[in-house]
Amino acid sequence: MSITKSTSGVLQTLSDKDSRGKERDWQGKKKRSMLMADHHAAVKELTKKAERMYDCGNYLVFKKNDERLKLYQAYFCKARLCPMCNWRRSLKIAFQNKKIIQTVNEREKVKWIFLTLTVKNVEGHELKNTMDQMTKAWNNFSRYAKFKKSVKGYFRAMEVTRNRKYKSKSYGTYHPHFHVLMAVPNSFFQGKYYIKQSEWADMWQKAMKLDYTPIVYIEKVKPKKDSPNIVEIDNEVQQAIAEEKAVFEVSKYPVKDSDIIKGDKVTPANIETVIHLDKALAYKRLISYGGILKEIHKELNLSDAEDGDLIHIDDEADEIANGATDVMAYWHVGLKNYVIKNKEI
Repeated sequence: MSITKSTSGVLQTLSDKDSRGKERDWQGKKKRSMLMADHHAAVKELTKKAERMYDCGNYLVFKKNDERLKLYQAYFCKARLCPMCNWRRSLKIAFQNKKIIQTVNEREKVKWIFLTLTVKNVEGHELKNTMDQMTKAWNNFSRYAKFKKSVKGYFRAMEVTRNRKYKSKSYGTYHPHFHVLMAVPNSFFQGKYYIKQSEWADMWQKAMKLDYTPIVYIEKVKPKKDSPNIVEIDNEVQQAIAEEKAVFEVSKYPVKDSDIIKGDKVTPANIETVIHLDKALAYKRLISYGGILKEIHKELNLSDAEDGDLIHIDDEADEIANGATDVMAYWHVGLKNYVIKNKEI
């Protein structure tokens, strides 16, 4: 814990580090959630969500064993645009995808590729309908014979960004798109399974029933440069570890508060973005699994990362619970930080 002095005396502020010693940014996420709540509060129809968001993560109860903290109890509002909740969703998706990807690599000889499917930018009032069309189109796209023959499994995430470049012709419009991580046969790039970029574009155009050729990106997963350089690890295993590190980068919840709110003030432009995205994302699933990735997700009995439990996001809860003591942290409005309630711990 770190020590903070206040007018009421000495307070302990929360310090929670991950297994690599990196500080978890509870304070930053709570501040962004408060700012997001301020934007919701400015819209009459969104005031109830604002109230939930203000309360999100106000109290955090951890189990402490040695110097490790493990979240044990908390209230998360689960609002779709809440930065705190989306941070937890991202952590959970990353953990689940890590397990799934490692299991796939243990059982199958596969290559990993990234696919991005786009459509033209749309106005805010068109966003919900366009996203609905994209979801339906994906269902057709993934059923095409060429896709089913070449793709063994996938993780798909829908993301929406807004063009904020003043000089751009599409300024103020929204860009919904799919990011897809796909496991393909090991011989994908040499044999009959290969699908060219132009073919991906044709398939997506057909599925979306577009009167133009959409921009589609396809690339092989490239190993991260910071992969382990251990003599005992043979090249094949080392390559797999390096690839997995790169693959995990796609495992983020696609709603990023930095794409929604610019700056640290409530502004009309930010409020407009919140209104459009709240409507477009209502009751919509933004991530999905298919093929062997879906089968392994079910086999591993992994919970729903979008709408499920945001407290227990990995397997460590049972490991740290035995012999652990409770640490409660609460959001101190004046300090704008988390303060430890029980100073004796």
